[in-house]
Amino acid sequence: MAMTLKDALTQLEVLGNEKIRAQNRKNGAGDDQFGVRLGDIRKLAAQIKANDELGFALWGTGNIDAQLLAILLIKPKCLSRDELDRMVRSVTFVQVADWLNAYIVKNHPEKEALRQAWMEDDNPWAARAGWNLTSERISRNPNELDLAALLDRIETEMRDAAPEVQWTMNFCLAGIGIHCPTQRERAIAIGENLGIYRDYPVSRGCTSPFAPIWINEMVRRQHADASAGRGSMN
Repeated sequence: MAMTLKDALTQLEVLGNEKIRAQNRKNGAGDDQFGVRLGDIRKLAAQIKANDELGFALWGTGNIDAQLLAILLIKPKCLSRDELDRMVRSVTFVQVADWLNAYIVKNHPEKEALRQAWMEDDNPWAARAGWNLTSERISRNPNELDLAALLDRIETEMRDAAPEVQWTMNFCLAGIGIHCPTQRERAIAIGENLGIYRDYPVSRGCTSPFAPIWINEMVRRQHADASAGRGSMN
């Protein structure tokens, strides 16, 4: 028997715990949540399997955990461009936005048209999605983008951007510096001048999101990998 909305919500509620709820609240979530670990949401989604109808019902509840589960159940191709746009704009929590972008937006057949529209949008969640898609393109096909124009926008807009947007703009800045040698010096200079995430706390062994540090570390690893590869051929 297919799982109902009531069944799914009941299972999510059972899986919730206060530690995750508190962590979510610290990261900007409201009280409409159960506090389920992401791994447990993945396991539940694997049990249910793809189910667009249930996914839409879960999304409509507005509950954070239900929306995370919904993202794993909905097939991107079943969404029209307008439906996806409405979903992106209805987000209220960063983790939901990031899963939506990773699992649905990036796999939608009209993502490029949406990317271009969202890059000019004042809605912070739409703009976050647009910059996120642009970051993906920078890592895959940077030569097809006007990188100088992107750096112009980052230089003038990033300092005053909403936090939801600023984070993904920073990914683009770092991505340009990492993947585009001809723009690297300028990307590092912009990062130094803006100073955004300079003092961001990071766990031991992790790379800082401060663009100059991030760029230099990733380039260092690229060079190390290339040297190791040459050594293995000799």
